[in-house]
Amino acid sequence: MKWLPLLLLAITLAACKEDVATRPEPVPLTAEAVGHYCQMDLLEHPGPKAQVHLEGLDHPLFFSQVRDAIAYQRMPEQSHAITAIYVNDMAAPAASWEHPGAENWIDATAAHYVIGSDATGGMDAPELVPFLDAKDASDFADMRGGQVLRLAEVADAEVLSAVPIAPDSTDRAEEDDFEARLNQLSRERQN
Repeated sequence: MKWLPLLLLAITLAACKEDVATRPEPVPLTAEAVGHYCQMDLLEHPGPKAQVHLEGLDHPLFFSQVRDAIAYQRMPEQSHAITAIYVNDMAAPAASWEHPGAENWIDATAAHYVIGSDATGGMDAPELVPFLDAKDASDFADMRGGQVLRLAEVADAEVLSAVPIAPDSTDRAEEDDFEARLNQLSRERQN
C-alpha cells in the first residue's frame, strides 16, 4: 500500500509530460493564411491575429482578430479539443498595427490583454490587444483607453456578444431590412 501514492504520482507526472510534449508550436503567418470565419487573406487586415491548434489537425485555424479566436475557444459548438492558442505580441520589435508580425506569437494564456480601447481589429470589431509584458499593455491602455486583463478575466460577453452597428451606417439599413423580412416570414408561418 505504501507504493500506491508513488504510483499515482508517477502516472500524474507522465500525463503532464505527455501534455507538454504534444503542444504544437506556432506556425509563421504566410500569404496563404486565411481567416477561419471570413476566409479572407489575413495579411490584408490590420491588427493582431490568432491561431488555434486543434487536436488531430495538422494546420491551425487562423483568425483575423484575437477576439474571434477567443470566441471560438468559448463556444460550445467547436468539434475538436484545442491544444494551443497563440496571439501576436503587439509589442514585438517588428510589429505595427498594420503589420502585426509573422512570427511574434505568444501563448494566449501568457498574454496581457487590453480590452475596451479605441482599437478595432481586422474585421472592424473591438479588439483584445495582446502583449506579453504587462507594462507594454498598460502603456497601450494609457494611450488608447481600456483596461488590462488576463485571458481568464475577460468576460464571455466581451468576445461572444454582437458588435453594434453605427446608426448612420448603410449596414444598419440592410440589417433592418433583413429583420423586417424575417418578421414577415414568421407572421406568414403563424397564419
